[in-house]
Amino acid sequence: MNNNQNRYYADYFLIVILVFLAVISIFTLYTIQPALPPDISNTKFYVRQALWFIIGGVFIGMMMILDYDWYRKLSWYLYGIGVLLLLGLALNIPASLVLTLNHSTSWYSIPHVGTIQPGEFMKVFLIITLGHVITSHHEKRKTPQVRDDLWLLIKILIIALPPVGLVVIQPDLGTALVYLSITAVLILISGIRWRILFAVAGIILVVTGAALGLFYLFPGIIKQLEDSIFSHALERFYGWLAPEQHADSYGMQLIQAMLSIGSGQLFGKGMMNLEVYIPERHTDMIFTAIAEQFGFIGGSVVVMVFFLLIYRIIHISLACKDPFGSYLGAGTAGMITYQIVQNIGMSIQLLPITGLPLPFISYGGSSLIAYFMAMGLVMNVRSRHKVFMFDTKNE
Repeated sequence: MNNNQNRYYADYFLIVILVFLAVISIFTLYTIQPALPPDISNTKFYVRQALWFIIGGVFIGMMMILDYDWYRKLSWYLYGIGVLLLLGLALNIPASLVLTLNHSTSWYSIPHVGTIQPGEFMKVFLIITLGHVITSHHEKRKTPQVRDDLWLLIKILIIALPPVGLVVIQPDLGTALVYLSITAVLILISGIRWRILFAVAGIILVVTGAALGLFYLFPGIIKQLEDSIFSHALERFYGWLAPEQHADSYGMQLIQAMLSIGSGQLFGKGMMNLEVYIPERHTDMIFTAIAEQFGFIGGSVVVMVFFLLIYRIIHISLACKDPFGSYLGAGTAGMITYQIVQNIGMSIQLLPITGLPLPFISYGGSSLIAYFMAMGLVMNVRSRHKVFMFDTKNE
């Protein structure tokens, strides 16, 4: 990018939204504190979360130091680091640092630092790398043919599938679905011909139907899955389909979540009036705490804030005429949107429970830093864009 064309803006709209989400997160974690189980009730998660938000703000600044074009040059290094970290978890290397929690080997435990979840950072690395590959592909092919579109699709899948596979075997199907949502969004806007995408979608539907048919004809396959690393995912699936039949086991969390949200009614029970016990209330199920205390109104306010966030990111992506910048924004919007829909959806039985946090609100260091890294990219695109649609001249 020519430095003479750099134009610097602070996107106050995004900043205000992020500050508002930070207030919601810290305040909700504070109100949850008395309702936490005894083994973690002494941990002041709201204080830790405030610290993570401060660190996240630092990461936004760090992501904006370099022109976002530089991330194209660094994309393969970032992707390689992410894959190597995920591979280390898969191979249990180094064994002294690999940590398994809640049936998933997704963390490194660093002495005197805490836990780090590489899968969260891989989301950002995947957005950058796919954006670079798609941009480079079109720069070399001004009038792409059908075979060029097919080759682009193959390249995208070659990049996306290794991290998907590595988190599936942890097993962490929720994160794998986030990777796939990022990939799907970028494929849809990559310029690949729609007839190719429809053909691929048809193949996926046929394969999915065949797999379901095999499960129906050969129930023993499901039994083998129940005895595999995917047993916990199947339990969550059963708990989603028929929570009442599994009320004492893997349906309990969903039943309690719906009771919590329903009991909040329109205006909620009031601050710190949490009467329904839910496991992982401060992480995956934090939306239930908002709905129980502040009702439908409080939950709707949170959804509206998220809507404004996604709207702004999409606006920045569409307004930027630099393809790589647009892909960064679109990938970030796809990542955050899917996680919002999945997290809230799993709390009201619209979707199976996957363990995905609610962006910017659930407690968690790695996830929060990853979101802020992505927002740093979006703000970088906004502040160093080359030409916005509303520009009157190109300086």
